[in-house]
Amino acid sequence: MYKSEIISEIKKAGLVAVIRAGDVTEAIRLTEACIAGGVTAAERAFTVPVAHKGIEELAKRDSGGEILIGAGTVLDSETARIAMLSGAQYIVSPCVKVDVIKICNRYQAPCFPGVGTITEAVTAMEAGAEILKLFPGELIGINGMKAFKGPLPQAQFMPTGGVSIDNAADWIKAGAVAVGAAGSLLKGDITANAKEFLKRIKEARGE
Repeated sequence: MYKSEIISEIKKAGLVAVIRAGDVTEAIRLTEACIAGGVTAAERAFTVPVAHKGIEELAKRDSGGEILIGAGTVLDSETARIAMLSGAQYIVSPCVKVDVIKICNRYQAPCFPGVGTITEAVTAMEAGAEILKLFPGELIGINGMKAFKGPLPQAQFMPTGGVSIDNAADWIKAGAVAVGAAGSLLKGDITANAKEFLKRIKEARGE
Protein backbone atom coordinates (compact mmCIF):
# COMPACT_ATOMS: atom_id res chain seq x y z
CA MET A 1 0.00 0.00 0.00
CA TYR A 2 1.30 3.44 -0.93
CA LYS A 3 2.09 6.13 1.66
CA SER A 4 -0.82 8.29 0.54
CA GLU A 5 -3.22 5.35 0.81
CA ILE A 6 -2.11 4.54 4.36
CA ILE A 7 -2.58 8.15 5.45
CA SER A 8 -5.98 8.24 3.76
CA GLU A 9 -7.11 5.06 5.53
CA ILE A 10 -6.01 6.32 8.94
CA LYS A 11 -7.80 9.62 8.45
CA LYS A 12 -10.90 7.82 7.16
CA ALA A 13 -11.22 5.68 10.30
CA GLY A 14 -10.02 8.40 12.64
CA LEU A 15 -8.67 6.04 15.31
CA VAL A 16 -5.25 4.48 15.94
CA ALA A 17 -4.92 1.90 18.73
CA VAL A 18 -1.70 2.18 20.75
CA ILE A 19 -0.62 -1.32 21.84
CA ARG A 20 1.89 -1.43 24.71
CA ALA A 21 1.60 -5.10 25.69
CA GLY A 22 4.69 -6.66 27.25
CA ASP A 23 4.69 -9.80 25.12
CA VAL A 24 3.71 -10.87 21.62
CA THR A 25 0.79 -13.08 22.72
CA GLU A 26 -0.83 -10.23 24.64
CA ALA A 27 -0.21 -7.79 21.79
CA ILE A 28 -1.95 -10.13 19.37
CA ARG A 29 -4.90 -10.59 21.74
CA LEU A 30 -5.36 -6.85 22.14
CA THR A 31 -4.98 -6.19 18.41
CA GLU A 32 -7.49 -8.88 17.46
CA ALA A 33 -10.00 -7.45 19.95
CA CYS A 34 -9.51 -4.04 18.34
CA ILE A 35 -10.02 -5.49 14.87
CA ALA A 36 -13.26 -7.11 16.01
CA GLY A 37 -14.44 -3.65 17.04
CA GLY A 38 -13.65 -2.13 13.65
CA VAL A 39 -10.21 -0.63 14.32
CA THR A 40 -8.15 -0.49 11.13
CA ALA A 41 -4.82 0.87 12.47
CA ALA A 42 -2.73 -0.16 15.47
CA GLU A 43 0.80 0.74 16.53
CA ARG A 44 3.12 -1.55 18.50
CA ALA A 45 5.12 0.61 20.90
CA PHE A 46 8.89 0.19 21.09
CA THR A 47 8.80 0.66 24.86
CA VAL A 48 8.79 -3.12 25.27
CA PRO A 49 11.61 -5.64 24.54
CA VAL A 50 11.90 -7.02 21.00
CA ALA A 51 8.93 -4.97 19.83
CA HIS A 52 9.95 -5.69 16.24
CA LYS A 53 9.20 -9.37 16.83
CA GLY A 54 5.65 -8.45 17.75
CA ILE A 55 5.33 -6.42 14.56
CA GLU A 56 6.64 -9.36 12.54
CA GLU A 57 4.12 -11.72 14.10
CA LEU A 58 1.22 -9.30 13.64
CA ALA A 59 2.21 -8.80 10.00
CA LYS A 60 2.27 -12.58 9.42
CA ARG A 61 -1.15 -13.06 10.99
CA ASP A 62 -2.72 -10.15 9.12
CA SER A 63 -2.56 -11.80 5.71
CA GLY A 64 -5.98 -10.42 4.85
CA GLY A 65 -4.94 -6.83 5.42
CA GLU A 66 -7.50 -6.23 8.17
CA ILE A 67 -5.36 -3.68 9.97
CA LEU A 68 -2.54 -1.22 9.28
CA ILE A 69 0.37 -2.12 11.54
CA GLY A 70 2.57 0.68 12.80
CA ALA A 71 5.53 1.12 15.13
CA GLY A 72 5.23 3.56 18.02
CA THR A 73 7.67 5.32 20.36
CA VAL A 74 10.31 5.32 17.63
CA LEU A 75 13.17 7.57 18.76
CA ASP A 76 15.78 7.18 16.01
CA SER A 77 16.19 6.29 12.34
CA GLU A 78 17.77 2.91 13.12
CA THR A 79 14.67 1.79 15.02
CA ALA A 80 12.45 3.19 12.27
CA ARG A 81 14.21 1.09 9.64
CA ILE A 82 14.12 -2.05 11.80
CA ALA A 83 10.39 -1.50 12.29
CA MET A 84 9.78 -1.09 8.56
CA LEU A 85 11.79 -4.23 7.73
CA SER A 86 9.73 -6.08 10.35
CA GLY A 87 6.49 -5.11 8.63
CA ALA A 88 5.52 -1.72 10.09
CA GLN A 89 3.57 0.33 7.55
CA TYR A 90 3.88 3.63 9.39
CA ILE A 91 6.06 5.14 12.12
CA VAL A 92 4.97 7.12 15.17
CA SER A 93 7.31 9.06 17.46
CA PRO A 94 6.76 11.05 20.68
CA CYS A 95 9.10 13.77 19.42
CA VAL A 96 10.41 15.45 16.29
CA LYS A 97 13.48 13.69 14.91
CA VAL A 98 14.21 14.92 11.41
CA ASP A 99 16.34 11.86 10.61
CA VAL A 100 13.36 9.62 11.40
CA ILE A 101 11.08 11.64 9.11
CA LYS A 102 13.71 11.55 6.36
CA ILE A 103 14.20 7.78 6.45
CA CYS A 104 10.44 7.29 6.40
CA ASN A 105 10.18 9.55 3.35
CA ARG A 106 13.04 7.63 1.71
CA TYR A 107 11.05 4.40 1.96
CA GLN A 108 7.65 6.06 1.50
CA ALA A 109 6.33 5.18 4.95
CA PRO A 110 4.12 7.72 6.74
CA CYS A 111 5.73 9.27 9.80
CA PHE A 112 3.69 10.86 12.59
CA PRO A 113 6.12 12.78 14.85
CA GLY A 114 5.08 14.04 18.27
CA VAL A 115 4.81 17.81 18.58
CA GLY A 116 4.07 20.03 21.55
CA THR A 117 4.96 23.48 20.22
CA ILE A 118 4.40 25.56 17.09
CA THR A 119 8.13 25.39 16.34
CA GLU A 120 8.12 21.58 16.49
CA ALA A 121 5.03 21.44 14.28
CA VAL A 122 6.61 23.67 11.62
CA THR A 123 9.91 21.75 11.77
CA ALA A 124 8.08 18.44 11.30
CA MET A 125 6.00 19.73 8.38
CA GLU A 126 9.05 21.24 6.68
CA ALA A 127 10.77 17.85 6.98
CA GLY A 128 7.83 16.20 5.22
CA ALA A 129 5.50 14.93 7.97
CA GLU A 130 1.84 15.10 6.95
CA ILE A 131 0.08 14.14 10.19
CA LEU A 132 1.42 15.45 13.49
CA LYS A 133 0.95 13.51 16.71
CA LEU A 134 -0.13 16.15 19.24
CA PHE A 135 1.54 14.87 22.39
CA PRO A 136 0.86 14.68 25.23
CA GLY A 137 -2.76 15.44 24.43
CA GLU A 138 -3.91 15.71 28.03
CA LEU A 139 -1.41 18.51 28.71
CA ILE A 140 -1.92 20.50 25.51
CA GLY A 141 -5.68 20.03 25.56
CA ILE A 142 -8.36 20.70 22.98
CA ASN A 143 -8.08 24.47 23.39
CA GLY A 144 -4.34 24.14 22.88
CA MET A 145 -4.85 22.36 19.58
CA LYS A 146 -7.31 25.05 18.50
CA ALA A 147 -4.64 27.63 19.30
CA PHE A 148 -2.14 25.70 17.16
CA LYS A 149 -4.63 25.69 14.29
CA GLY A 150 -4.75 29.51 14.39
CA PRO A 151 -1.34 30.13 12.80
CA LEU A 152 -1.22 26.64 11.27
CA PRO A 153 -4.65 25.95 9.74
CA GLN A 154 -2.97 23.58 7.28
CA ALA A 155 -1.60 21.33 10.03
CA GLN A 156 -3.19 17.91 10.49
CA PHE A 157 -3.17 16.79 14.11
CA MET A 158 -3.65 13.38 15.73
CA PRO A 159 -3.83 13.95 19.50
CA THR A 160 -2.57 11.07 21.64
CA GLY A 161 -2.49 10.82 25.42
CA GLY A 162 -5.59 11.48 27.45
CA VAL A 163 -7.92 10.66 24.55
CA SER A 164 -10.99 8.79 25.76
CA ILE A 165 -14.40 7.68 24.56
CA ASP A 166 -15.86 10.71 26.32
CA ASN A 167 -13.67 13.31 24.61
CA ALA A 168 -12.82 11.72 21.24
CA ALA A 169 -15.69 13.54 19.53
CA ASP A 170 -14.56 16.86 21.01
CA TRP A 171 -11.08 16.39 19.55
CA ILE A 172 -12.53 15.62 16.13
CA LYS A 173 -14.90 18.58 16.24
CA ALA A 174 -11.95 20.80 17.17
CA GLY A 175 -10.15 19.78 13.98
CA ALA A 176 -8.19 16.59 14.69
CA VAL A 177 -7.98 14.28 11.66
CA ALA A 178 -7.64 11.23 13.92
CA VAL A 179 -6.96 10.30 17.53
CA GLY A 180 -4.59 7.82 19.15
CA ALA A 181 -5.94 5.81 22.09
CA ALA A 182 -4.30 3.43 24.55
CA GLY A 183 -5.59 2.88 28.09
CA SER A 184 -9.13 4.11 27.53
CA LEU A 185 -9.47 1.78 24.55
CA LEU A 186 -7.71 -1.28 25.92
CA LYS A 187 -9.37 -1.59 29.33
CA GLY A 188 -12.44 -3.74 29.93
CA ASP A 189 -14.38 -4.82 26.83
CA ILE A 190 -11.95 -3.73 24.12
CA THR A 191 -14.19 -4.63 21.20
CA ALA A 192 -17.11 -2.67 22.65
CA ASN A 193 -14.79 0.25 23.42
CA ALA A 194 -13.52 0.28 19.84
CA LYS A 195 -17.04 0.29 18.42
CA GLU A 196 -18.05 3.18 20.68
CA PHE A 197 -14.92 5.16 19.81
CA LEU A 198 -15.59 4.79 16.08
CA LYS A 199 -19.28 5.58 16.51
CA ARG A 200 -18.56 8.84 18.28
CA ILE A 201 -15.91 9.83 15.76
CA LYS A 202 -18.36 9.30 12.91
CA GLU A 203 -21.07 11.24 14.71
CA ALA A 204 -18.66 14.11 15.33
CA ARG A 205 -17.97 14.20 11.59
CA GLY A 206 -21.66 14.12 10.78
CA GLU A 207 -21.39 10.78 9.01
